[in-house]
Amino acid sequence: MFYYTRFYPFLKPYLPQMAGAAVLAMGVAALNLALLRLAGILWDLITVRRDVHGMTYAIGVFLGLVAAQGLLSMGHSYLTAFVSQRIMADFRTNLFAHLQQLSLSFFARRRTGEILSRLMNDVSVIQATVTETPIDSAKQLVTFVGGVAFLLAMNWRLCLLILMVLPPLVLVARLFGKRLKALSTTIQDQTASTTTLVEEVLSGIRVVKSFVQTQRETLRFAAQVSAVLESALRRAAVLAVFVPTITLLTFAAAAAVLWYGGRQVIEGVVSPGDLFAFVLFAGILIGPFGSAARVYAQIKEAQGAMQRVFEILETRPDVTDRPGALEMPPIIGHVRAERVGFSYDSGQAVLSGVSFEVQPGEMVAIVGPTGAGKTTLVNLLHRFYDPTEGSITIDGHDLRSVRLDSLYRQIALVPQEMVLFGGTIFDNIQYGRQDATEAEVLAASQAAHAHEFITATPEGYHTIVGEKGVNLSGGQRQRLAIARAVLKNPRVLLLDEATSALDSESERLVQDALDRLMAGRTTFVVAHRLTTIQRADRILVLNRGRIVEEGTHASLMERKGLYHYLYTLRLAEQTA
Repeated sequence: MFYYTRFYPFLKPYLPQMAGAAVLAMGVAALNLALLRLAGILWDLITVRRDVHGMTYAIGVFLGLVAAQGLLSMGHSYLTAFVSQRIMADFRTNLFAHLQQLSLSFFARRRTGEILSRLMNDVSVIQATVTETPIDSAKQLVTFVGGVAFLLAMNWRLCLLILMVLPPLVLVARLFGKRLKALSTTIQDQTASTTTLVEEVLSGIRVVKSFVQTQRETLRFAAQVSAVLESALRRAAVLAVFVPTITLLTFAAAAAVLWYGGRQVIEGVVSPGDLFAFVLFAGILIGPFGSAARVYAQIKEAQGAMQRVFEILETRPDVTDRPGALEMPPIIGHVRAERVGFSYDSGQAVLSGVSFEVQPGEMVAIVGPTGAGKTTLVNLLHRFYDPTEGSITIDGHDLRSVRLDSLYRQIALVPQEMVLFGGTIFDNIQYGRQDATEAEVLAASQAAHAHEFITATPEGYHTIVGEKGVNLSGGQRQRLAIARAVLKNPRVLLLDEATSALDSESERLVQDALDRLMAGRTTFVVAHRLTTIQRADRILVLNRGRIVEEGTHASLMERKGLYHYLYTLRLAEQTA
């Protein structure tokens, strides 16, 4: 019940429409009851009274009620669909917005396919239960109360026969509901795993094909599908027993009504028309009974989906604005780290006691063996994570004391794995600043030496890049990412091996663009390219999470320490 209470804020804006839909639904139910009672009267007019005039009038009223019911039903159906779709659209949007606010640590612990499953599949499971069910329940309530009232007025003994089936129905629904909830949660988890597998295989299809692993991935997918199938069949088996059990109980009451009512007709206590109407009312009461049992089962199934979705909504970001966080003023570029330490969830220190000071406009290279903590340090400088020890300041402002958006606007990251979004080349460059003009986008692409290859494509700047930039080469993708950073015009620039995948010609073009971009800006470069390292104003050498050496290229080479070893090794590799 807790999760349904949590869902109320999403329902609140649409309560008037939901109330309107419920009123219309109740009107449909009331007219259904009136039509059933009129059907009993018609039966007596035809079979007992043989009144042609009365029959004609009753049929006219019957048709009028049918027309009115049709109009109410149309309004009820449209309003229900409107409310259902709008609420779910708002909920999905809210969930997606919340996902984007979460820290990188959240995404590091979860796979993309699992998150997609919760955003799409689980929300779909919730939809009918929290939007359509309340409206339909209002209709069923009127049907039940009105039907019972009619039955009590016509023959209270027959009515009691029908009501006697209610306790067994409730008991059966509770027993089956628990099992259905458990199975539904299992199916949703397995479906998320299947979605994750598909996303991973399709994203890495080149690797799958290159290593001839298509058969292996097919078998993995088949195993996942089989697991979902097995759980789905178990749920189907439960439903296969559940629905007939409910039906048996309700029709047992109907049979008892026919037996008892038939005897009363034969004895002349009840008219044939009344019995006919009574049987119709008894039949329509099966609907609310069956609907209540079905709704209970749906609620139990939806609880599992709600638990998974609200697990995300209840997750708070590790990196967020503190109360009273200040707007970051225009950055000059003085960066200082004081005894910075950091560890991920495992608790093992990735960085420890890292201290350095960088003056505005300096270019600092970060080097070290694999796993030394280079990328982690870049993530801390961008404040994707907060240090677990020590502090990082820019122009004297602790990064944890300023608003994230005001900081991010003045920092640009060009990562090793260039990320392009679906759409055109123009859209991807303009992503750096949404209010940029076409002239500014063209100037940024020219500065990144991307204009030439862009204009050589058939559609120019309107060329579709494809998913993750699949239609472009690695060097082209990197130049677009650099153009995006140029357009942003940041004060602090973070380059995480931004030229590692370029050939010599592309590197020459990009390096020229980077030289102009870095001019006057504080720049941190994680680089393997020797030319980049040599040109740095300062080099920080990381090893096992600590700065073990610091200085210029010349001074570090003279020291003949770790940097000398790494540089010599890399030089030998490139020479070879």
